[in-house]
Amino acid sequence: MTDKISSAEIMDTLREQLGQINATVDRQEASVVTEVGDGIAHVSGLKTAMAGELLQFTSSTSGRSVYGLAQNLDEEEVGAVLFGDVDSIKEGDECRTTGRVMDIPVGRAMLGRVVNPLGQPIDGLGAIDATHRRPIEFKAPGIMERQPVCEPVQTGLLAIDAMVPVGRGQRELIIGDRKTGKTAIAIDAIVNQRDTDMVCIYVAIGQKASTVAAIKDTLAQRGVLNKTIIVAATAADSAPMQYIAPMAGAAIGEFFMYNDENGNPADEVHPGGHVLVVYDDLSKQAVAYRQMSLTLHRPPGREAYPGDIFYLHSRLLERACKLSDKNGGGSLTALPIIETQEGDVSAYIPTNVISITDGQIYLQSNLFFQGQRPAVDVGISVSRVGGAAQLKSMKQVAGTLRLDLASYREKQAFAQFGSDLDAATQYQLNHGAHMMELLKQPRYAALDVADQVISIFAAKEDFLDDVDLDHVTLFRDELAKYMGERHSKLRQEIREKKIDDEMSERLRTHIANFKREFLLQHPNKKSVVDVEAHAEDTEAAEDPSLEGQEN
Repeated sequence: MTDKISSAEIMDTLREQLGQINATVDRQEASVVTEVGDGIAHVSGLKTAMAGELLQFTSSTSGRSVYGLAQNLDEEEVGAVLFGDVDSIKEGDECRTTGRVMDIPVGRAMLGRVVNPLGQPIDGLGAIDATHRRPIEFKAPGIMERQPVCEPVQTGLLAIDAMVPVGRGQRELIIGDRKTGKTAIAIDAIVNQRDTDMVCIYVAIGQKASTVAAIKDTLAQRGVLNKTIIVAATAADSAPMQYIAPMAGAAIGEFFMYNDENGNPADEVHPGGHVLVVYDDLSKQAVAYRQMSLTLHRPPGREAYPGDIFYLHSRLLERACKLSDKNGGGSLTALPIIETQEGDVSAYIPTNVISITDGQIYLQSNLFFQGQRPAVDVGISVSRVGGAAQLKSMKQVAGTLRLDLASYREKQAFAQFGSDLDAATQYQLNHGAHMMELLKQPRYAALDVADQVISIFAAKEDFLDDVDLDHVTLFRDELAKYMGERHSKLRQEIREKKIDDEMSERLRTHIANFKREFLLQHPNKKSVVDVEAHAEDTEAAEDPSLEGQEN
């Protein structure tokens, strides 16, 4: 006798077995490379490819996978830029879509490391255990998700913190000719974050590998490498690598901004981190993008740059912001660097980036060669965030500093043509010269913000005017040391509030006491008599008729 199997039992058994199947369908479109060269691959077909999608190429000779980025979506083919072992891809090799936009590994394990724009370590210290991944292109937060810039990023440089202050979430351009100290300012700003809660990211684009290694050593010696990530696309790397380097740096920075210290999404209870990103420099990224675009046969525009070069830089720099408290209050501060040719700020790329950023620090070759370092031209340098990113006391004392220096420059130009100057003009020239001297700072000699306020206060109150010009920077540094050792409470008050009448009086007393001690140790080289005698000697040398009349 045979058992009857009902259709209901068969259906139940099939349902049970089908329910245990958890296979997923992997939809990938495959095609072949029709043309390859200069780091660019043309792939036939790939109808489903997205703009900016990651493509996987498989080498027929080595079997290794090489990734590329879909750029041109034409009717018959896709133009892609290649990353990694570009030479191994030949015509006829297989290419597949991946269904995802390009992303890189990110995480706290990257701190203290040097990585390439793909997030891979290149410092020989082993693999990085990255906890998250982030897309290299990411939509910047909207207006409602932000808040106004209100906290300062102290660079430690008097000329910048006093007159062109940088705030957390700001985009401040550093612009100037080659070899004027642009990178020096950025590195000083990073070094000054040693004792703050800011994570620093230095993106090197198109620089020599030896330069990047030297910067790494400097940061290690100054004790900030353990909170810094270096993203390096050196001059030896391909144009596509140099093109994505700044976006990779921004993506790594966004991990810290959008997440708390445990890597969880930031909110009102779990605050996000604060990041300082230096893009050194975007001129070289623009050149790399131009090279990439021209080899992709895109139409050239002004100066042969592609038409979307402005959009490239704007969507990169727009990612820098100060998030609202609801989103964790994190910030990403950007210091992009642009190189000018012979001081021409009206060229295409400089004007583009000036219009995108919230101000610029303009460095002048003339000032640099005159020994004014940092060589900041206070005339056209500006911070569009301004006093909102300064301490109240700094805003108070530095308010008229720019006007004083502008007045000095004007008088200085006028005095070259005049011999007899009235007392008021002589005072302004002398006072201005001492103010300019006060702004000089060597590398890695950051001043605490309280000491900056005190030194500007001393200059405005004419304590420096009768000190030798050679001794002004020494006076400033010794004054900072004196106040730190004997009047730390007053320095703390300066950090917290405005300078009232009572604080002003105390400051004047302390500075006067210090000045007496200073002049005993460092007396002025020239007395008034010496100066007058020198003037008479000069006059006699210029007018032969006066010779022999001095006795």
